[in-house]
Amino acid sequence: YHPAPLSEKALPDTFVVQISVSYSVPVSYTIVSGDDRGYFMIHSSSGTIRTTKNLKLEDFPVTFNVRATDSTDAAISNEVPVKVEVIDENDFPPVFPSSLLEATLAENVTAAQIVQLKAQDNDTGRNGFLTYGILNGHGLKFRIDETTGVLYSNTTFDYEEEPTEHQVVVYAEDDGIPEKKRGYCTVVIKITD
Repeated sequence: YHPAPLSEKALPDTFVVQISVSYSVPVSYTIVSGDDRGYFMIHSSSGTIRTTKNLKLEDFPVTFNVRATDSTDAAISNEVPVKVEVIDENDFPPVFPSSLLEATLAENVTAAQIVQLKAQDNDTGRNGFLTYGILNGHGLKFRIDETTGVLYSNTTFDYEEEPTEHQVVVYAEDDGIPEKKRGYCTVVIKITD
């Protein structure tokens, strides 16, 4: 048996899986080995397995054995392994060191690197894997490398002709399960003469 993974936030008494055998007389189910930390219990007649306590992600996966024993003759039994996995929930959003950053960009420079943004996410695995993007409508004037977080200009700016300051809202998004989370940073770009 390999039931659907459980959330690390699953509460005690969460349904895991139901074990069943084809046999002519009633059987008694027991967990016989592998559940050393006591995370699971089985109903002796129905074969329903449930959690007994809160799950610790670092203890999983766990494979334990369930025995079905003939209710009239204890010498007749069979065992089956049950493998239970636990999903790391997306607990934390990405966080930038500062929510506001100032940078300068010289006028008449083509496609310049402005600043590298770096967010942190305290989750592990895919829940902590970040991609970067631009939130507001500056997509034509600025672009960001979605993997490195480097912000670039897409065009040249003229100090005398245009606004000398641009605000670009950048986000970092994790690849979280069950939902993705975002963190934000506003970059104020000052065009210099």
